[in-house]
Amino acid sequence: MNKLNLILQAHLPYVRHLEYPKFLEENWLFESLNETYIPLLRMLERLDKDGIDFKLSICFSPTLSTMLADPALQERSVDYMTGRIELGHKEKKRTAAEEKDCTAMAARYLEEAEANLARFDELGRNILTGFRELHEKNRIELMTTAATHAYLPIYKDYPAAVNAQVVMGLKTHERIFGESARGFWLPDCGYYPGLDQVLADNGVSWCQLASHSVITAKDKSVYAGYRPVELPSGLYGFVRDWSITSLVWSSVSGYPCDGDYRDFYRDIGYYLPLDYVRPYIHEPEIRVFTGYKYHAITGKTEEKAYYSYKKAMEKVALHVDNFLYNIKRRGFAISNAGIKEPVFNLCFDAELFGHRWYEGIDFLEGVMRKAAATDDFVFTTPMSVILENGESEKLRLNESSWGSGGYSDIWLDGSNSWIYRHIFKAIERMEELTKRFPDQGSLKRRFLDQASRELLLAMSSDWPCIMHDGTSVTYAEKRLRNHLGSFNVVYSAMSRNTVNTEWLINAEKSSEIFPDIDYHLFEN
Repeated sequence: MNKLNLILQAHLPYVRHLEYPKFLEENWLFESLNETYIPLLRMLERLDKDGIDFKLSICFSPTLSTMLADPALQERSVDYMTGRIELGHKEKKRTAAEEKDCTAMAARYLEEAEANLARFDELGRNILTGFRELHEKNRIELMTTAATHAYLPIYKDYPAAVNAQVVMGLKTHERIFGESARGFWLPDCGYYPGLDQVLADNGVSWCQLASHSVITAKDKSVYAGYRPVELPSGLYGFVRDWSITSLVWSSVSGYPCDGDYRDFYRDIGYYLPLDYVRPYIHEPEIRVFTGYKYHAITGKTEEKAYYSYKKAMEKVALHVDNFLYNIKRRGFAISNAGIKEPVFNLCFDAELFGHRWYEGIDFLEGVMRKAAATDDFVFTTPMSVILENGESEKLRLNESSWGSGGYSDIWLDGSNSWIYRHIFKAIERMEELTKRFPDQGSLKRRFLDQASRELLLAMSSDWPCIMHDGTSVTYAEKRLRNHLGSFNVVYSAMSRNTVNTEWLINAEKSSEIFPDIDYHLFEN
């Protein structure tokens, strides 16, 4: 029997700019909501209704869950989906007259948008309610991650800052979901010796680990990651299976690269006349993705074939079979090596499915349905594996991540290394403030809490990652400078033993996250 331990991480940086009627980077949330989170929820609810035996774990990062529960962003999400529905009606008419090969997909996009909005409204515009219901049915295990998804190995010399990220991640999860999380998603699988003790001290039972963590371990691994790893603190680690996840994850040979699948980049927002798409893009005439895409990947050519949903679904069926076949084949090899009932830890970013890979949610549904119809596979969760008290092995691991090269190259290279001297200095100053002002109340406490909030937001791994990828670099740099600048406002004012009340009120309104933060977390 092969145990499938599917772990999804849903994460986006905290982006909330109500001072503008529309803000470009808020589309990150709206697109993922419309193309991944709601479709994923609807798919899981469909499986549950059909009596399919499935389980998975999913992490909603504190920044994402805060945005999903924010009434103002919920209202903006409705506006976004309503706009996509309006565009869908226009596209049905346009394609019927101009591009008949695209009419069926225009109708499909419209139906999907309408179904998503209907489910969104049914849930009171908070999709976390739906995922919580599945959790209560023991279908999914909910977990959390660091407060702002900070890449923790870089901060290993600042234990108070690491602990603050862990504590606020756990507190936000408990506040939003009403219970403690037992699992903790290590941002980007970033681990360093001693991090497990921080997690264990805060009541965490398990985390996921990068695939090569067992290869580079100080101790020889017997189970090669196919059984839980017991770390020195007693925390359990579940090692990502690189060979199996690469069948999906690889940007070169993974299933999403298949030429019959939908092309992510060929969107009407970038090539139809501006007068037509202007209501659905950003001023001043900034073209963006609309979600209406009619071409297949085809190949490395500018001349893309029209997308066929029927052909894509046929390819999904083949890839589902291939995925399970590869797991079963590897399971035979592992069993012959003496490892019975191996656990395949399949860790992915949730946004890959539906958003980046349009057919991805159909793929997940196919895998779950087909696996449930055989005796060769069973879906499980980390806590289920732990409670079974099966075989595990004690290992001492070295620093690792799932980034390129297995270490920290993505978050610390020539494009972004400059940021850390500023963040480290802010951490040191925050620790200084906790010593100088150990027992503050009222406005001064709020002032210091705001400094802690700004510092956590500055530590987000998203900013250096964006700089490394060269995508929204200007925005990432601006956010980082703004958070550090706001922190310095507090530091400078408190050094003069004053409080800028007007600034504080505006700062609290601009970042309505971590309402239960306590600046004492940064006591070293």
